[in-house]
Amino acid sequence: MRISFDLDDTLISYHPGALHEPVRTGWLARLWRGEPLRLGAAALLTELAREHELWIYTTSHRHPRAVWWWLRGYGVRVRYVVNQDRHERAYGRQGRSKNPAGFGIDLHVDDSWGVWLENRFERNVCVVLPDDHTWADKVRDAVARVLRREAPAEPPDLPAEYR
Repeated sequence: MRISFDLDDTLISYHPGALHEPVRTGWLARLWRGEPLRLGAAALLTELAREHELWIYTTSHRHPRAVWWWLRGYGVRVRYVVNQDRHERAYGRQGRSKNPAGFGIDLHVDDSWGVWLENRFERNVCVVLPDDHTWADKVRDAVARVLRREAPAEPPDLPAEYR
């Protein structure tokens, strides 16, 4: 299964009260000094990478190689990085901000309810909020649901304006 993760406010969190992975001191981690990886992300991504293909899908313009090396500094290997440039080459500037299904992604993890709304018919977006300390469990549950080919119920924390 191919699983992608957003970066800002999903894997990288500047949210007040957010907990972060310990800062790595190796030369790989120095490439992105100052980008705080969310606590639990390294373990979750390593766990998922044992059985699944991991991608990054972000609307930032960070260079894919820099993202790959930064995560490598935490012991995480990702197969591919879709940044805003790659997204626009595939889909232009019109339409969805992200199109996971268009890249063959089975599950995308993001902090944006807007991304969920844009892709609600494919039912392939798991929303994890920056202040949610149980986010890794939500991702594991979403992975299990996709593997069982279950249709998701409406998320319990879905804001009223998206119903």
